[in-house]
Amino acid sequence: MGWEAELAEVGGDSLLIRNLTKGTVLADNAMPADTSGKRRTGLLKHTSLEAGEGLWIKPSEGVHTLFMRFAIDVIFVNRKGVVVKLRPNMVKNRISLCLRANSVVEVPVGVIASTGTAVGDQLEFVRE
Repeated sequence: MGWEAELAEVGGDSLLIRNLTKGTVLADNAMPADTSGKRRTGLLKHTSLEAGEGLWIKPSEGVHTLFMRFAIDVIFVNRKGVVVKLRPNMVKNRISLCLRANSVVEVPVGVIASTGTAVGDQLEFVRE
C-alpha cells in the first residue's frame, strides 16, 4: 500500500510530516489543503507560520506567494513522497512550479535548512 493510501485510512485533521531520510520532523501541526477551496485559500489568511506548523497542498505542481504577508520554505514532493525540488525562503509575490511534483509542503522559513532536507529525501505524512 502506498503512502497516500495509508494516509487516507488514518483519521484526524492535523498532520505530522517527517523526513524519514534525515530522521527529522518538518511539521507536527500541518494542515492538509486537499479540497479546491482549501488549496485556493492556502496561507493567505495567515499572518505567519509558527514553528511546527505547515500546509500540505495536494494535488499541486506549483504555488505562489502573491498577497501573502510572510516568506515560506516550499518543498515539492512526488507521488511516492520523495522530495523533487526545494524553494527555501520564498518571499512574497513569487511563483514556483515543479511539473514532477504531486504535492507541496509549505513550512516556516528555516525548516529546510534546520532539518537538512534535500532533493531525494523520503517524506512521511501521518494524520494525528
